[in-house]
Amino acid sequence: MARLRDPDGGCAWDLEQTFATIAPYTVEEAYEVADAIERGDLRDLKDELGDLLFQVVFHSRMAEEQGAFAFDDVAEAIVDKMLRRHPHVFGDVEVRSAQEQTQAWEVMKASERAAKAKTGVLADVPAGLPALTRAVKLTKRAGRVGFDWPSPAEVIAKLHEEVGELQAEIEAGDKAKMREELGDLLFVVANLARKLDVEPEDALRATNAKFARRFAFIEAELAKDGRTPEQSDLAEMDGLWNAAKAAEKL
Repeated sequence: MARLRDPDGGCAWDLEQTFATIAPYTVEEAYEVADAIERGDLRDLKDELGDLLFQVVFHSRMAEEQGAFAFDDVAEAIVDKMLRRHPHVFGDVEVRSAQEQTQAWEVMKASERAAKAKTGVLADVPAGLPALTRAVKLTKRAGRVGFDWPSPAEVIAKLHEEVGELQAEIEAGDKAKMREELGDLLFVVANLARKLDVEPEDALRATNAKFARRFAFIEAELAKDGRTPEQSDLAEMDGLWNAAKAAEKL
């Protein structure tokens, strides 16, 4: 990475990059790691983990050029954090259950937030997370201090309420309020996923894959007659969709 960033004979593209321009690639590589895991492709996972590690190296090198920190400092920092957060493993603290460990973990994280002058309960939930993931983290953090619905039933009731509010704004034709109410609806869905112990990003990825698979079935069936979806209609495609669903249940 130092060679690639060397002004004397390095790569022009690499030299132009900054933390901000590389950040989207870092996020993309993390998703590609998740995709390899979802597909159960360990060979691809090895490659994608290498790509993700390269992102860490890239950021570390840029920081080193500014005299801020280097790759070794990054590794040392995470080692220190894991030692600090696992005193029951690396020290003499006794933890009797996973629940106790979770509680102790939150106490330590709260202490770390305070040390960084981030005292709010939600202070360190990253704004750059995917929106559904951040919604889960926000509600989970609030839930730990008692601001939470007791069970999924109350969340489902709230979900119905939000659907009604969205419907009212659709009928009113107010685009800005539609957007706001749709956001509220999605936030409640994310909260429901948390209450059901389901990762909403994973659930939606699975549904996206299911949609793509079933739509491919529609295309394949129409292609048997030499046609495309544009040469079909909704009723026919809906029938083929139901056929795809039935085939998956066999």
